[in-house]
Amino acid sequence: MEKLKLTIATFPVAAAIGAFYYYSEQSMLLRVIGVLVAAGISVLIAMQSEHGRAAAAFMRDARTEVRKVVWPTRKETAQTTMFVIAAAVIAGFFFWLVDMFLGWAVRFLTG
Repeated sequence: MEKLKLTIATFPVAAAIGAFYYYSEQSMLLRVIGVLVAAGISVLIAMQSEHGRAAAAFMRDARTEVRKVVWPTRKETAQTTMFVIAAAVIAGFFFWLVDMFLGWAVRFLTG
């Protein structure tokens, strides 16, 4: 029964996508609104299944966890970004030197 509910949930979106292209001469706004409404209907149908309820619970839990996150300040973000850029430049320079040395060594050994 669960698979049947999820299968039925795909029909409104599939029909809306077909209608989106079939009525291509109509306003883009109306066609997009139609697809969004069909997507909402599909979500409501899918929410009646066990998988849908589990997905909704997961989203609620994820939202709760995101609210618990202590986001860095603008200053901390800028400092971290500068550190990453500096580390990338230093690593790039180091690997360029290694490449130059290995190129020189290969040319020296091969004549």
